[in-house]
Amino acid sequence: MWSGDSHLSSDLVRERTAVKYAAIADWADEGEYPVTFMCAQLGVARQGYYRWRASGPSERERTDAELTDTIRAIHRDLHGHPGVRRVWAELVVRGYRVARKRVWRLMRAAGLQGRHPRAWRRTTVAGLRPIDAPDLIGRDFTAQAPDTRWCGDISYVATVDGWAYIATVIDLHSRKVVGYAVADHLRTSLIIEALAAALLTRRPPAGVIFHSDRGTQYTSREFTDFCAANGVVRSMGRRATCFDNAVAESFFATYKKELIHTRPWNNLAEVRQQTFLWIEGYYNRRRRHSTLGYLTPTEYELGFRELTDLAA
Repeated sequence: MWSGDSHLSSDLVRERTAVKYAAIADWADEGEYPVTFMCAQLGVARQGYYRWRASGPSERERTDAELTDTIRAIHRDLHGHPGVRRVWAELVVRGYRVARKRVWRLMRAAGLQGRHPRAWRRTTVAGLRPIDAPDLIGRDFTAQAPDTRWCGDISYVATVDGWAYIATVIDLHSRKVVGYAVADHLRTSLIIEALAAALLTRRPPAGVIFHSDRGTQYTSREFTDFCAANGVVRSMGRRATCFDNAVAESFFATYKKELIHTRPWNNLAEVRQQTFLWIEGYYNRRRRHSTLGYLTPTEYELGFRELTDLAA
């Protein structure tokens, strides 16, 4: 058996053994390696393999194998290497009636797991002459309708050529990224570009709230004047309290975990292109959010409120 199998449940041990037998059978059929060699490498008895091969897999094993193939495809296709809950939600949407515990068992047997975030540091600092704004959110990161309450923040990406920075605008109703900008600087124009993109694509009513931390870019005269000229009401959390802007912070934790920390980056252009593809092609349209009942932001904005709405 694999190292550590001794502490696993008997069901999981049998599942792992069946997976190994199935792999050996595939390789044997293709003439890749001798059966004796493969059994030794995977830590199973040759006699046990031949007994399994003679009896054939059970109906449960066959359905588990088919489900495992689907789970592998989901895990591969969803760029962020999703964990059990998101894989289960994707299966439900595709019409599978399966318990979350079974998904956990099959993912563990197949060696599949979600990616965990790394530690990260902040990029914004207080300005010398900040223009204050009240906290209009108060850690209530919800909104009854789209384009009424937004939030945003800035983060960084290390590349071979130097630092790249990304600013975001996120709708608190659907958690959709409605505006963003990527640049090689931390000037206030970065966050103005992100907010301008959100205003252009969403055209919110006057009075939309934009919530941020108290970094120097967000407390600047330039940003204050831009918000006033475009009907945006500024809101800010307390100084040095990340929980007051938790949704924006959480987005960047996901962005780093599921995209940035998966590979090295060469330059700003590469970060900009891949960020666009990740946000527009994956995060907004395909990534399922636990706070939305495992719907995607796009599905949530379309009015779906249950996974069963999509599975029907």
